[in-house]
Amino acid sequence: MHRGRTGRYELTVTGGERVRAFVPAPLPPNPAPVMDGPLRSVLESAAMNLGRLDGLSALLPDRTHFVSAYTWKEAVLSSQIEGTQSSLSDLLLFELEKVPGSPIDDAIETSNIVAAMEHGRSRLEGGFPLSNRLIREIHGVLLSQGRGSNTDPGYFRRSQNWIGGSRPGNAHFVPPPHTQVHRCMGDLELFLHIGDDDLPTLVRIALAHVQFETIHPFLDGNGRVGRLLIALLLLHAGVLQEPLLYLSLYLKQHRSTYYELLDHVRETGDWEAWLEFFLEGVRVTAEGAVNTSKRLLELFANHRSAIERSGRRAGSALRVYAALRERPILSITAAAERADISFSGASSAMRLLVDLGLVRESTGKRRGRLFVYDEYLAVLNEGTETEPN
Repeated sequence: MHRGRTGRYELTVTGGERVRAFVPAPLPPNPAPVMDGPLRSVLESAAMNLGRLDGLSALLPDRTHFVSAYTWKEAVLSSQIEGTQSSLSDLLLFELEKVPGSPIDDAIETSNIVAAMEHGRSRLEGGFPLSNRLIREIHGVLLSQGRGSNTDPGYFRRSQNWIGGSRPGNAHFVPPPHTQVHRCMGDLELFLHIGDDDLPTLVRIALAHVQFETIHPFLDGNGRVGRLLIALLLLHAGVLQEPLLYLSLYLKQHRSTYYELLDHVRETGDWEAWLEFFLEGVRVTAEGAVNTSKRLLELFANHRSAIERSGRRAGSALRVYAALRERPILSITAAAERADISFSGASSAMRLLVDLGLVRESTGKRRGRLFVYDEYLAVLNEGTETEPN
C-alpha cells in the first residue's frame, strides 16, 4: 500500500550547505499495515519458527555456551556489514590474547559488539526497561574503544550526519537535524511501550527498526545498534528467552534489497513490502538457528561419547572439552583455568583430544600453542566468510 511519504523534509544548513533532512512521523503508521494474504502467512511462519527456537533453547544443556556462540557470530557479521574483515577466529584470538589475525581496529570493533549485547541483555534481565537510556548505554559500550570512540559514545548526536556521499550536499540520505533527534527518539520509545494498537510484536519490531535507522541518532554505530536492538526487543517482548536470533546474516546476504526497502518505505509508506522482507528474514533465520542448534547438539553428543570411551583420562578430557565448547580456541593455560585443573592435567587432556581428532594444534610452536575445535568453528563460521577486498 502506498500511503505517501512517512515523514517530511526539513531544510537545514550543515557544513555551509543547505540540505533536505528527513524527519519521520511518529509510529504507528496511519493507516496501519494491512496484515492479510501473503503477509499474514509469513508472519505466522516467522512466529512459529521463533516458537520452535525458543522451545529448543529451553532444552539446551549448555544454554550459556549456545548464547555466546550466536552472539559471536552476530558480532562478526554485524561488523562485516560495516566493512571490517574480522573473522570469528580473529574475534576469539583477540578475546583470548588481544592479538587478532586481522587489523586491531577490526577485532576491537567486533569484540565491542559482543560486550554491547551482553550489557543490554544483562540490563534487561535485571529488570531495566528497554528505553532510550539503555540504547545510549549500549552505544557507549559499543564505541568504548577503537574506531568511533571519539564520536560521543553514549550520547545522541549534537550535529548533522548523513548516509552515503562525501558531504551532506551529495549524500544518499540525510537523517533529521540533531535538534529533532531527542523528540524523534522519545516518540520511538513511547511506541515501543504502547500496547493498545493491536500490532503483532514482530510487526512492531520491524517498524521500530526502520524508525531507528531513519532517525540515525548517533554520529557512528547506528547500524550495529539497530541490529542489536532487534534481538533485544525480542527478549524484552518475551518472544525469546535467550538472544538466539540475529538478522545480520540475512541482511548481509540481501544487503542491497535491505537498503532499497528502507528508502522505499520512507518515500512511499509501503510498509507491507518492508514487513514481508523483515518477516521472511525472521522466518529463515529462526529456522536456520534451530537447525544449527540441532547439529551442534548432535556434534557435542558424538564427541562426548568418543571421549568417554577413552579410558582413565576421560575425566580431565571432558572438562577440557567443556572449556572448548565455551571457547573453541584455547591455549593450555586458558584451558586449565576454565577447566579448573592443573596445567599438566590440561596438557594431557588436550593431547588426548588431539589424538581423537577432535582438536587441532594451530601454531606449530613448542610454547604458546593454541588448540582449535575445528568442527565447532566450521558450523559457526557458515556465512561469516569475509569478502575479498
